[in-house]
Amino acid sequence: MNNANDMQKMLADMLGAFPMDTSAMQDAWKTQAQLAEKMSRVALDAAETSTEISAGWTKRALAKMNEVAAVKDEPADYGKAMTDFASATAEMTAETMAQFAEVAKKVQMETVELMLAAGREGAQDGAAATTSATGAADAAAQKTAAAVRKPATVK
Repeated sequence: MNNANDMQKMLADMLGAFPMDTSAMQDAWKTQAQLAEKMSRVALDAAETSTEISAGWTKRALAKMNEVAAVKDEPADYGKAMTDFASATAEMTAETMAQFAEVAKKVQMETVELMLAAGREGAQDGAAATTSATGAADAAAQKTAAAVRKPATVK
């Protein structure tokens, strides 16, 4: 039974010599969650803006359609109303597509900025974790080496 206790103590000492720092994992989790929140905010802002653009386009198109649906005095006025509607629709479409392109450009720029910032933060966190782990490993190795050099006492 004494040998089992000695073995347990030796294993406990050995595992204690190599402490595990879970704060690095918690920090990585927080960093990832923050990045996900920022990316979600970019996507939701873009969706909101796109919805507003689309709704405005629809309202303008319906207003132009009212002009087409109105009763005309001359048959030729119907043709002119349709031509005017087609022209106005083409112009609205071009304007709306330009607005959507601006939203897409903004999303792209914000995403690139977030990814670059995340890369920089990740590199810094990685360097700090490596430095910390190296220091802990060196200390554990020195402690283990000192314990190995120390002569064991026999009971």
